[in-house]
Amino acid sequence: MDMTRRAALVAGASVAGAAGTAAAQARWQIACAYPDNNYFTRNLRQFATEVEQATGGRVGSQLHTNGSLLPMPQIKRGVQQGQVQIGEILLSAYGNEDPFFELDGIPQLARSYDDAKRLAQLTRGFIEERFNRQGLSLLYLSPWPPSGFYTNTPLTSLEGLRGTRFRTYNAMTNRFATLIGAVPTLVQSAEVPQAFATGVVNAMVTSATTGVDSSAWDYCRIFTPVGFTYTKNAVFVNRRAFQALSAADQAAIRAAAAAAETRGWALSEEAKTSQEAILAQHGMTVATATPQLLADMDRVSEALVTEWLAKAGEEGQRVINAYRART
Repeated sequence: MDMTRRAALVAGASVAGAAGTAAAQARWQIACAYPDNNYFTRNLRQFATEVEQATGGRVGSQLHTNGSLLPMPQIKRGVQQGQVQIGEILLSAYGNEDPFFELDGIPQLARSYDDAKRLAQLTRGFIEERFNRQGLSLLYLSPWPPSGFYTNTPLTSLEGLRGTRFRTYNAMTNRFATLIGAVPTLVQSAEVPQAFATGVVNAMVTSATTGVDSSAWDYCRIFTPVGFTYTKNAVFVNRRAFQALSAADQAAIRAAAAAAETRGWALSEEAKTSQEAILAQHGMTVATATPQLLADMDRVSEALVTEWLAKAGEEGQRVINAYRART
């Protein structure tokens, strides 16, 4: 989309939101960075439908997928400024704003969905507090499936990634790449195929879902799952737009968000198996991580936890202590 058309759409979204408020009937714009078939997008679409039904049509919406209205790096600010009313982001991509946004991006910190749920419960209040200060209200969180490495040669240790041009998508993966001697290169998910095709990157770590979305079999031969992270997406609403609604409609949206969060965790678990199978069906090797590779991951994980604690301070130490006391 050219910048002129995008600007027109954003301006139109703001006008539509203002007009909806004046008529006591909201027509909200929703910005999403993922393609239509991605389970995050399907979940968000169902949430929007349930909100419209539960509010008797008083809160309708238009969903803009695949970064067509705002690219992912601009979605959060777009909601803060009221250009759109609801947005969905990879929360850890905003780790430079606050360390609590990127805790779930530390490799191997969460090693199962149960771990990821405990970590989400311990950090949710901190995330909500920070969003509130920024004029946002958190609606729901849902996780990506555990991620793995995409390479064209077998990967038996992290040494095999030294010197690679490594695709990153947040500050934590950028730091990970640096620690293992790779060359970090920030590439948004929609741009991954082109980045591989042009040699900008030649290795990456991400979920099987992103691999399927980007047809990874066209540019990589091997996927090695390691349970790298269970990073979460956050769906949130402009706080002023939300508070302009009646108490009943706010409650209906909260109920729909709770259902979407539960559904999102279930969809993630389903995707873990189904998306790896699709990679294999297209000729990719789904490898088994070696003990050496996993030991290397543990070592880097500890270094990243130490660095994170230095940024997060006493609050961060309390969260890590509480999390590790139960794992």
